[in-house]
Amino acid sequence: MVTRVRRAAVAAAAIGMAVVPLGAAAGSAWSAPGAAAVAAPVRDDGDFAQLTPAVKQQLDEAVRKVMAQAHVPGVMVHLSAPGKGEYVKAFGIADKATRAPMRTDLNMRIGSVTKTFTVTALLQLVDQGKVGLDDPIGTYVAGVPNGDRITLRQLAEMRSGLFNYSEDPGFDKAFFADPDRPFTPQELLAYSFKHPVMFEPGAKFYYSNTNLILLGLVVEKETGQQLDDYINNRVVAPAGLKHTLFPKGAEFPSPHAHGYTNQTQSGKVEDATDWNPSWGWAAGAMISNLDDMTSWAKTLATGSLLEPATQAQRLKVIDALPGTGYGLGIFNLHGWIGHNGSLPGYEAVVTYMPQAKATMVIMLNTDITAEGEEPSTLFAEAITRIVTPDNVYTLPAQSTTK
Repeated sequence: MVTRVRRAAVAAAAIGMAVVPLGAAAGSAWSAPGAAAVAAPVRDDGDFAQLTPAVKQQLDEAVRKVMAQAHVPGVMVHLSAPGKGEYVKAFGIADKATRAPMRTDLNMRIGSVTKTFTVTALLQLVDQGKVGLDDPIGTYVAGVPNGDRITLRQLAEMRSGLFNYSEDPGFDKAFFADPDRPFTPQELLAYSFKHPVMFEPGAKFYYSNTNLILLGLVVEKETGQQLDDYINNRVVAPAGLKHTLFPKGAEFPSPHAHGYTNQTQSGKVEDATDWNPSWGWAAGAMISNLDDMTSWAKTLATGSLLEPATQAQRLKVIDALPGTGYGLGIFNLHGWIGHNGSLPGYEAVVTYMPQAKATMVIMLNTDITAEGEEPSTLFAEAITRIVTPDNVYTLPAQSTTK
C-alpha cells in the first residue's frame, strides 16, 4: 500500500499522511522473530470454487453489500483460476459529477502496489550482481540514520526502524497546503530523518514508506537512470504491461476513474484525481488498469522476471501484521501473495494464490475507511469467503496513522 496520508494502509497497501497509507498497515510495529525468515502463518491449500452462475450471483451480492456499507462509488473485480472460470465485473460509478459508470478498462492509481515494482527493480540488480541484499544502505545513500547497519534486505522487509516520513506532521502540513505540489525523494527523506530511529535494524516489522524511497535511490544510483524510466523500461515493458505507468508528475492517462478521499484539511470528501503522487514516488506513485494488474499478480508471485533463487528469497516472509507474513516488498495473506495499495482517492488489492493458480484483483475509487477498515480489505475478505473459504484474505485494521 502507499499509505494514506494519515492512516495505515492495511493489507499491504500504503503510504500515508493523514494522507494515506500506500498500502500495508503503515506505522505499525510488531516484533519479528529475529533475523530469521519464517514460513507464512497461513494455509495455502489451493481450494478455489467453481465460478458457476450461482457463485457469480453470490459475488455480485457480496460486492454490492460492501459498496453500500462502505459508501464506495465504484469498484472493479477480476477473479480467475484455470478450470474454474472467470469473473470480471465493474460496479457503481467512475465519476460523481457525470455519473459515468465504472468500467473495467479504466486507469486507476495503485498506491503501494508500486512497492512491488520498485523491489522487483532492486532484485533485478541483485541478479545482475550490482547490489547485494545484505549491503548496508549507507553504501549507496549518505546520511541515513544507522545507514552503516541497515541492509537493503531490511528496507525491503520493513525492518529498518526508520520513521515513516508520511507520518510527520510537517509533511502533512506541506501536502495539504498544496496537494498538487511535487516532492523530491530528498525532501521526503528529510521528514523521516529528523526523527530518531524507532528500533534496532531487524528487530521489528514497521511499515514505512521511507524504506522504499531509499530503495528507489539505490536503483537510480546503480542504473544511472531515473527510477520512473528504469521501471517503465525494465520492469513494466518486459512484463508485457501495456497500461501501467510510473508517472513523472501528476499525469493520469485517460480513460481514468475519478478518486474520492476525506484525507483533507477540512475532513470533507474531495476529488483527489489529479493530486500529485510524487509524495509516494517509489512507494506509491504508479498507475495501471485491471487487465495489467491481473497479469502482474501472476508475474509478481511466480517471479518470471527474476532468477528462481532470488524469487525464493523474496517470498521468505517474516511475521508482520497478526496472521500475515511480509517478504521482500510482498505480502502473504492466508495464501494470497501480492500487495495492496491505498492513497487519496484510490485503493487496490493485487494478489495471486500459487496453489490454485488463482488471481484476485480489486480496484476502487475511494480510500475512505468504513468503521476503521480499508474498503479494499472488506471487498477482498467478502470475495474470498465465497471462493476460497479456507484462505480468507484479511488484513488487520490499525489505529495508527498513515
